[in-house]
Amino acid sequence: MELKLLKTFQTVAQELSFTRAAEQLDYAQSSITSQIQALENDLGVPLFERLGKRVALTAAGEQLLAYAGQMLSLAQEAHDRIKSREEPAGRLNISSPETLSAYRLPPLLREYHRRYPRVQLVLKSFPSEQLLQNLLDGVVDMAVALGEPIVNPDVFVVEPLCQEPLYLMACPDHPLSTSPCITNHDLRRETFLLTETNCTYRLLFERTLLADGVRLPDPMEFNSVEAIKQCVMAGIGVAFLPEIAARRELISEQMVKLNWQQSLLIDTQLVWHRDKWMSPALLAFIALCKEMLGT
Repeated sequence: MELKLLKTFQTVAQELSFTRAAEQLDYAQSSITSQIQALENDLGVPLFERLGKRVALTAAGEQLLAYAGQMLSLAQEAHDRIKSREEPAGRLNISSPETLSAYRLPPLLREYHRRYPRVQLVLKSFPSEQLLQNLLDGVVDMAVALGEPIVNPDVFVVEPLCQEPLYLMACPDHPLSTSPCITNHDLRRETFLLTETNCTYRLLFERTLLADGVRLPDPMEFNSVEAIKQCVMAGIGVAFLPEIAARRELISEQMVKLNWQQSLLIDTQLVWHRDKWMSPALLAFIALCKEMLGT
C-alpha cells in the first residue's frame, strides 16, 4: 500500500472533496481520482460514495482513515528520526481553532519561523469534537486547544498555558451597555450572535444560563468571529466571545463589555498523544508556547 496513495486518500477524506484535495496536494483532479481508484482496486472495496457533487466515506473508508493516519505518522516519524539534526526541521501539523489561530498565535508563529526556518508549519482547524480523534489518528502532531480542561492521562498529555476571559459584548449604544449588573434572566429577550453549536465557549455559555433556568431564544449563528463582531458593531445583537478576539474593538470602544454577573474563563492548552515521538521541531514548538503563552 503506497504512502502516496494513503496521503491522497487522507486528504480527500478530510476535505470530502476531490477538487479541494487536488488544490491542496497540487495535483490535477484526474490524478486524485486515479489514485483513489487504484487504492480501491487494491483493497477491493469502495472507500467513498459519490452522491452527485457530494463525497462521503464508506464504512471501509472510515476504517482505513484511522490506519492511514497512523501509517503516515509513523513514516514521518521514521523520516524525521533518521534525518534529525540538532536544528529542528521537517513538517509540523498543528491543530488550532479559528479564535486562537487569528488572535493568539500569529506572534508565536512568526517567532517560531524566525528561530526554526527549516520547519514547515501547517496549521489546521477542525471542529472541536474531532480534536482528540485527529490526535489518535495521527492527522495532527499537536493541538493548541481552547476549551475546558481535557482529562485523559492514559492517552493524552495536556499542558495548560493560560486562561482566556469570556465576555458578553455589545455596541456602545445597546440598552444593556449602561446597566450596572446584568443577570441571566435579563438576557432572555436579547438577540444573540453566537458561534456554531459545537464551539466550546458557546457550550459553556449555554450551560451557564441553563443552570439558572434560562434558555436562549434561537440565536443567529456564524462560523466567523469577524462576522460576529461586525454585526455587533452594527447594533444587531449581543455576542459572547473571548476577550482576546475583540481586544482591538474594546480598546477603540467600537464594542463594550457588558456588566454580566457571571465571570467565565476558558483554557488554552497544548494536547498531544502520549505515545507521540517528540521530534526536535515539536519540542521546540512546545517550549515556545510555554515561553510566549504560559502564565
